[in-house]
Amino acid sequence: MKKFILLTGLCVSLTGIKAFSQTTIAAKDAAKHLNEKVIVCDKVYGGKFLSGSNLTLVDVGGSHPDELLTLIIKGDDRKKFKNPPEEDLKGKKVCITGQIIDYKGKPEIAITDPEQIKVQE
Repeated sequence: MKKFILLTGLCVSLTGIKAFSQTTIAAKDAAKHLNEKVIVCDKVYGGKFLSGSNLTLVDVGGSHPDELLTLIIKGDDRKKFKNPPEEDLKGKKVCITGQIIDYKGKPEIAITDPEQIKVQE
């Protein structure tokens, strides 16, 4: 009976770990993971702040218009960053956690919290 309880507990633990784990991908594979919550790791090539619409766009995996993934930061979410993200992240390798959506045929992740972006050393 003790073996059964131990084995059942182990199975439940492993199932719980699997439920909380996420797939890590490169930006080149982002379009294959639409509507999935993933971790995307790649280099930031640049970006821009569109003051008229209060949007920040960050290019991951290539320079605009050939970026492989766009990060979009809307309105007041930009204020959560210590420095302008389009400048601060340029040239850095990052890992981004979020759900990939399709925007006009290109993959995009909405960033609502700076904690979604982890700079790699």
